[in-house]
Amino acid sequence: MKLLNHKFATVFTVLGALLVLVAPQYLKNYGIYLLTYWLVFIIATMGLNLTIGYAGQKSLGHAAFFGIGAYTVAILMKAGFSFWLGLPAAALICFAVGLILGFPALRVQTIYLAFATLGFNTAIWLVMRNEEWLTGGTFGINNIARPVLLGYSLEANRPYYYFVLAVTLILSGLLWGLLRSPWGKAFKALRDNPIRAESLGVDIRNYTLLSFAIGAVYAGIAGALFASLVQFIEPAPFTVAASIMMYLMVVVGGAGYFLGPIIGAAVGVVLPEWLRDVPFVSNWYLPMFGAAVVVLMVWLPDGLLSIPDRIRDRRAAREASAARMAAAQKIGVAS
Repeated sequence: MKLLNHKFATVFTVLGALLVLVAPQYLKNYGIYLLTYWLVFIIATMGLNLTIGYAGQKSLGHAAFFGIGAYTVAILMKAGFSFWLGLPAAALICFAVGLILGFPALRVQTIYLAFATLGFNTAIWLVMRNEEWLTGGTFGINNIARPVLLGYSLEANRPYYYFVLAVTLILSGLLWGLLRSPWGKAFKALRDNPIRAESLGVDIRNYTLLSFAIGAVYAGIAGALFASLVQFIEPAPFTVAASIMMYLMVVVGGAGYFLGPIIGAAVGVVLPEWLRDVPFVSNWYLPMFGAAVVVLMVWLPDGLLSIPDRIRDRRAAREASAARMAAAQKIGVAS
């Protein structure tokens, strides 16, 4: 079964890679834009998946880091600096703010931590909305240019898509390496049983802070890419509702599954747009989308990627039950 699961994952990955490489050649501008939007949210939710899926922390403030990354790039580019300076600046600022946000997690957990991060998101959103001298307030910041890479302009949708795809693959590789390292094992130990992890020598304080900081870096990079994608930002995309939507993407895809953000972002970004064009559904696509998510959470609380595990567990349970019945029959015959 493990071999079959490994083969399935390999085939799924190869087919997915071919799809994202070839599909833009056959799509119009809006289709390419939508795929790029999807990739941006894959990056953002990869960071959130590390925080909540692997480290077991509750965060409803991820959209704040997304916004900090977007505004950092927009403000620096408006001041005349390059995108290539704004991108690492966004990552560094989000890392520092993520460390600060991690401190409440050292004091409170579960729903109390979620409310603390929700308050943080609200505070950052109010700064974006009210500090017009810095962020433009509700008028936002426009004319955010797309970068130039080695003399090649990424202004058109297709080149920018492949640039974001390359960034997504690089960040995925870094996260994969992190999760396979001792750090990844420490994050999982922190999620499963903090007391036992501490007894085994895991520094709970440092790994809790790092789970927020690294997750924030991913959100900040995604926000920077988002700013250049839409070329205009204002506070609306960075509300608490956006954080809840990102949390939903992680849960729907499968918290703690490496490929979960890919599936979850597709459900949260691509599926609603697809439903808008389905006959007899377009007028009701948002209620149908909400109902589908509710049903999914009832029947698959661990997300879509938990389906193979559930099938394996049920098969193992049936085999164990059959083995017990066979053993009972042998005992009965012997007696």
